[in-house]
Amino acid sequence: MQSDLRSRFLIETCDVRGQLVHLDRCWADARARTHYPQNVSTLLGEAFAASALLAGTIKFDGKLTMQVRGDGDVHLLVVQVTNDGNMRGLARWKNEPESTVPHKAFGADARMIITIESEQGAEPYQGIVPLEGDSLADSIKHYFAVSEQLKTQVYFAVSDSAVSGLLLQALPPSEQVNDDDDGWSRATALADTITEQELLTTDMQTLLHRLYHEEQVRLFESSTLSFVCSCSKERTDNMLIGLGEAEVQDIVEEQGSVSIACEFCDANYDYDAVDVAALFKGYLGDAGDSNTQH
Repeated sequence: MQSDLRSRFLIETCDVRGQLVHLDRCWADARARTHYPQNVSTLLGEAFAASALLAGTIKFDGKLTMQVRGDGDVHLLVVQVTNDGNMRGLARWKNEPESTVPHKAFGADARMIITIESEQGAEPYQGIVPLEGDSLADSIKHYFAVSEQLKTQVYFAVSDSAVSGLLLQALPPSEQVNDDDDGWSRATALADTITEQELLTTDMQTLLHRLYHEEQVRLFESSTLSFVCSCSKERTDNMLIGLGEAEVQDIVEEQGSVSIACEFCDANYDYDAVDVAALFKGYLGDAGDSNTQH
């Protein structure tokens, strides 16, 4: 298997388009700083695969965010993916859920929220649907049925070392070229035979040949995915500077240090009294230099 790829294909004889995503280094980086219970890890892995597949179905210049919120044992699941394939995400839980069935893990009233934000300043798109069915895959199918009225089938497989996903979608009627009422049923029936192990360990060409060697399949160029978080020491420095030296010093005096954790990658940025003094000394020194230049 090639690492961290999203691949598109078209089953021409069935009027069905599809995507395969496989994450390993990205998945390892996403879990590197947090010990997730097994069922929480499975849900997060499925969300990573789902977000990558969702982002691959549209053209956008910005980021897509998939959130699941509820009042169950797992109360937050969020994954972001940018148009250039940078991903980050996390899960928050109160207790380890006994099941990955959505209404059991997230609560009966949980919602899935898909947000697409453009870097060009356009109004963001947001779609909100209740979690439906016995899996996150069922909820994704429900989202497409509600938002785009497209037949969709999704498959996920998650292990400690990798995450994979397969999405099949019937072409819109305006794009269909075959008068084959059985095309969608045939494509999904064949996909139903795939095992989670095959999905995790088989390369795209081999997998598609096993499933659709009697169909005409066209492959498109793959794109890479990676775990990249936008947090940084510089951003954290600037946030503290924005609070002001007096307030930050008060926190240090009360707590002994300032500790800031990134919500997406759980990276910690710690500042003791010496760090804070150096931070504001450097800031004031830069400001002084700037004023001198003017």
